[in-house]
Amino acid sequence: MDGKFGLVYLRFALLDRLGLPSANEDEAMAMMADTSTWWIAGSFPLSGTKTKKQFAELLAGILPVMPQGIKLTAKSMIAEGDKVAVEAGSYGPHISGKVYQNQYHFVFEIRDGKIQAVREYLDTMHTNEVLCSG
Repeated sequence: MDGKFGLVYLRFALLDRLGLPSANEDEAMAMMADTSTWWIAGSFPLSGTKTKKQFAELLAGILPVMPQGIKLTAKSMIAEGDKVAVEAGSYGPHISGKVYQNQYHFVFEIRDGKIQAVREYLDTMHTNEVLCSG
């Protein structure tokens, strides 16, 4: 397993084991370069390009409404060059009683042993309905 693939696999294994968000999300965030960005598809409140700090704040904001976290599980990964593509799914109960269960496609860009950028594609309507509308 090359280093790029291993880094992304480790991030997903860590999040699968711990749930997201969690007190140990710092360990997963440490895998990201200080200058990294995380882009979320769509035109709802969570969409757009976030700095590492902004993305960490976004995750911290989810904690109060997802007390059991969000279990994020990688289903498949493909690596080429400095990119790793991941198909993933999530599951987590919201405090409203709704269930957040989404499907994703992530593209990770890896350089110098760190995640430099992430593009996240997901069901934005479901995310908005459960995470943003409660």
